[in-house]
Amino acid sequence: MAAISLQGVCKHWGQAQAVSNIDFEVKSGQFTVLLGPSGCGKSTTLRLIAGLDKPSSGSIHIGGRDVTQLPPAQRKISMVFQSYALFPHLSVRENILFGVRVRKEPRAGYAARLKRVADILGLSHLLERRPGQLSGGQQQRVALGRAIIADAPVCLMDEPLSNLDAQLRQEMRREIRALQQQLNMTMVYVTHDQTEAMSMADQVILLREGRIEQDAAPADLYAQPATAFAARFIGTPPMNLLPLQSHVEGLAIAGSNVVLRELGQTPRQLGLRPEHIRLAGASEATAPALVETVEYFGADTIIGARIGSASLLVRAPGQHRFDSGAAIHLAWDARDQYFFDQESGLRRA
Repeated sequence: MAAISLQGVCKHWGQAQAVSNIDFEVKSGQFTVLLGPSGCGKSTTLRLIAGLDKPSSGSIHIGGRDVTQLPPAQRKISMVFQSYALFPHLSVRENILFGVRVRKEPRAGYAARLKRVADILGLSHLLERRPGQLSGGQQQRVALGRAIIADAPVCLMDEPLSNLDAQLRQEMRREIRALQQQLNMTMVYVTHDQTEAMSMADQVILLREGRIEQDAAPADLYAQPATAFAARFIGTPPMNLLPLQSHVEGLAIAGSNVVLRELGQTPRQLGLRPEHIRLAGASEATAPALVETVEYFGADTIIGARIGSASLLVRAPGQHRFDSGAAIHLAWDARDQYFFDQESGLRRA
């Protein structure tokens, strides 16, 4: 059993609050991502789980044990850092084995454990090389190997792919996820990249200013964002948030006569994902719009448009050509509309 539980965890330095009242559960064998912008507290939370920092209050349990005051070595965890932290003067073999040697584990098992890890990660032919002779992806595999060989049931990763190029990041995402499933490890992974979170995780914990904004599965985070912040952070391009204003028939998109269903007079924003908006004929259209920008990406075109005084992005399949200022008609289904309170940012029905 390698479940992780944080209960009422806070961390502050003087008056600065890094994380505030963090509560979440990670099931055994689950891949959980701590996601959020820089400074949101995700790396601090990971360091608290690892024991590199101690919480100001609250408790941390790993595998049913209260580890709040235990040092890292007694928590039965392994960790992969943003910098691979490889020793340049040691071979791949010695880098992978470094931790087990420091912990003075029985030498009799070294060879078998090294072979298993090297075979899993495709490093068998690189064991005698030094880090300077390896590519970025190979160095990342060595760092992973050093974590795996510890046979710890919990693995913590702090933005391990941020130093790689886009194509290699995509390849390593698949490899890390497959490795986690193969070994049935409990993994907590920190990133600011929502693509990594959505493609790898069983559970995403979205953090903002040291607090949990939303804790959900990736599909639920996308389809049921709890707040405007969550809605904007997830999705590429992010969800459009359009201001609404009072209209004789209810609320309308600001600066237009595009009236939505009766919503009362509570200040709200309309949320529409770019991929849920479609180009339409005048008879089907929900709203007339003017084109501002057009970006072609091969599989689809991102069209920047304006409805009244509100700007939005439309993700249209295929290639589309429009001049700036061209009149177009847009449509969307009512089921794809989201409404957020303008002040609190909370999603409303």
